[in-house]
Amino acid sequence: MWLWIVAILVSLPVAGYIADLVVDGVDSVGAALAGGLIVGTIVGAAEWFVLRQRVSWLWIPATIAGMAVGLVAGAAVVDYGIGRGDLALMGAVTGLAVGTMQALVLARDRIPGAVWWAVANPPAWALGWVVTSYVISRNIDERFAIFGASGALVFGLLTWLLLARLFRAAPEVRGPAARPAA
Repeated sequence: MWLWIVAILVSLPVAGYIADLVVDGVDSVGAALAGGLIVGTIVGAAEWFVLRQRVSWLWIPATIAGMAVGLVAGAAVVDYGIGRGDLALMGAVTGLAVGTMQALVLARDRIPGAVWWAVANPPAWALGWVVTSYVISRNIDERFAIFGASGALVFGLLTWLLLARLFRAAPEVRGPAARPAA
């Protein structure tokens, strides 16, 4: 499970960098949608790679959909603002969408307490943005699609603790054949 933190610490900044190259700042619905799709794809694939013995491949499209919808909604709710409060709220909205979609996959894969994943993600995403806003304060006006490495580290540690708890309560699952049919 320690690879979860590595996957988060690597995939979030890489995804954010690629999204920034493509959309050059989340300042419209189209940019938020494109940025969310890019970040969701990269992060979802990295997370699934680590969790593949426990969750189905549906984790990837769930993360893509959650990130796209969440970033569009979150950025719109704060009117594309970049203040710390705006970033925290945008993060919470994005985290709610991503966490809910991923919790549905956890529930489908019979992970007890999957609802806690949906509950924990909004504050974890908000905290990721708050931490990042202190570290990248000079270029926060670039309107990144996802928080940076500092926020990713905090987010990765918090969610790793929860995942470890959820999987400890789950029956042992090994490989795709052990999971329910898609």
